[in-house]
Amino acid sequence: MSARMTNPVMIVPDALQAMLGLSKVVSQVGVPPETTELVHLRVSQINGCAPCINMHAGSLGKSRESDERMLMVAAWREAPCFTDAERAALGLAEAVTRLSDRPDPVPDDVWAEAARHYSEKELGALIVGIGLVNLWNRVNVSTRQVPAAGWS
Repeated sequence: MSARMTNPVMIVPDALQAMLGLSKVVSQVGVPPETTELVHLRVSQINGCAPCINMHAGSLGKSRESDERMLMVAAWREAPCFTDAERAALGLAEAVTRLSDRPDPVPDDVWAEAARHYSEKELGALIVGIGLVNLWNRVNVSTRQVPAAGWS
């Protein structure tokens, strides 16, 4: 498979720098980097974005995340290897990513559980980060970007 076009963030002036800048700002708020990567991996799984799944799994692998936890992200509700805070972040990520799948896109119980574990600033960073990964996913999926060589 080949891409339909050059990645739009590479050809739209200043798009790449803006997206990377926003990612950097969000990463400095205080959400644990492993949690952020797990969330980004889950969002990318939901959206079927192979380049992003590859990238986030690679980042997790480099941070010495266990293969078990990386594989279990897709079934985080049933997997005992996640903390309550990670579960809250993953639940929020799924709700924010699947806005049109339910009448109440981000239910109060999902929000309350996330708010129990994260400060308002951290919640803001999670939401902005989830939105940014969704943007990357949509850019990559719509233009059929190809994943880089294997991450292992």
